[in-house]
Amino acid sequence: MSIAAKSVEYKDDNQTCIGYLAWSETFAGPRPCVLINHAWGGRDDFAGDKAMRMAALGYVGFALDNYGDNALPESVEDKQALMNPLVEDRKALLRRLTAGFRAAADLEIVDETHMAAMGFCFGGLCTLDMVRGGVDLKAAISFHGLLAAPDYEAKKSKTKVLVAHGWDDPMAPPEHVVAVGKELTAIGCDWQLHAYGGTTHAFTVPGADSGDGMLLHNPDAERRSWAATKALLGEVFGADGAGTA
Repeated sequence: MSIAAKSVEYKDDNQTCIGYLAWSETFAGPRPCVLINHAWGGRDDFAGDKAMRMAALGYVGFALDNYGDNALPESVEDKQALMNPLVEDRKALLRRLTAGFRAAADLEIVDETHMAAMGFCFGGLCTLDMVRGGVDLKAAISFHGLLAAPDYEAKKSKTKVLVAHGWDDPMAPPEHVVAVGKELTAIGCDWQLHAYGGTTHAFTVPGADSGDGMLLHNPDAERRSWAATKALLGEVFGADGAGTA
């Protein structure tokens, strides 16, 4: 399978964003698209790799640039400086996310009626906010995402949602897990929660280890959550996927 990739510029008002598009040249015509919402480090190689893996599955992968200008902060302080304003202004975040969704939907290789999203850490919050904001997604997957609800009223949604959660994640305590379940039920989602015992934040990130138990890669949870993700995408997209990534 031949995979192609390129950068794609799009706009959120006056802010330029630079997404990363990956697709298989094996297929002709529009394909289902999976949007990738990056973690607090920006639209990095980790997000790009997930777009490539979506392409290998037969979908179109599009990693969104939710900070703009493809910013890749390195220090904790710089990451917080870019992430916190969006976490604190969830309506502005939703506008940024919607701009990325529309940019992907407008691409000739994308079937705009068959779109999904996934996200990691901050990107998990982004993905859930797309559902809350009424973005037309067939499926949404949050990996070790932040779960707190925004300050606006969520819209009704038929999106199928998977929350892949480390039970010992200090950034998403049990009360947030219970609350997001109630929230997704209230807006009409078909949702599932996979909670992995002995698992903390950043469990899908190879090499992650903060030394204090807060961030730690867990290969078993990573493998299990990815299998659940592929199963859900296969469910909502039918036979459109043809790869094994």
